[in-house]
Amino acid sequence: MKKARKVFKIYERLYAAFGPRRWWPADTPFEVMVGAVLTQNTSWTNVEKAIFNLKEQRSLDLESLNRIPHRKLADLIRPSGYYNIKAKRLKSLVSFLMHNFKGDIALMRRQDRKALRKKLLLVHGIGPETCDSIMLYALNKPVFVIDAYTKRIFSRCGMVKENVTYHELQRLFMESLPRNVRLYNEYHALIVQLGKEVCRKIPKCNLCPINKLCYNTKMEERNG
Repeated sequence: MKKARKVFKIYERLYAAFGPRRWWPADTPFEVMVGAVLTQNTSWTNVEKAIFNLKEQRSLDLESLNRIPHRKLADLIRPSGYYNIKAKRLKSLVSFLMHNFKGDIALMRRQDRKALRKKLLLVHGIGPETCDSIMLYALNKPVFVIDAYTKRIFSRCGMVKENVTYHELQRLFMESLPRNVRLYNEYHALIVQLGKEVCRKIPKCNLCPINKLCYNTKMEERNG
């Protein structure tokens, strides 16, 4: 089976198994951006607690985060871990939005995808995964998000090597699929669902909806 066809086949089976994920859970595009920073190196459960704290203090908007002192912001986002580092990163993101787009996310959304991605990657604390989460989920740009689950699942399926780079794996998806925001959104969310529930560090291959497409499963059957 050709790689492009297999990439789409995996999507179809995951969608049939899990249904629509309706991700990213947020009330505004700016909340998505904040969540993308807070979710670094932690679980979404912890992010939700930090988001709740910000909302309780009416601090989950651009102007409020721009004014709030670093120490208070760090305290509010403490549940997300690495709170001093993340407070600094949020401040850097807010500064970027204010200086480049006057805080206007609609204006930001109208920017060229490739040029905007380059600019975002220059912001302190914004790496490829965080950048692309913002691009896809907050700005509706067709950029496929890669994370640790994606690398684990697709290396086990024999699609890529374990040491594949972020951009190599991203290229596989973006060359195999139509440039479609909704498709990229659903596919990435389905990958996360599979990685969290089934394709864990010790995989539950017997429960996996894509086990027939998986190199890892075939090797286990051959060796078993």
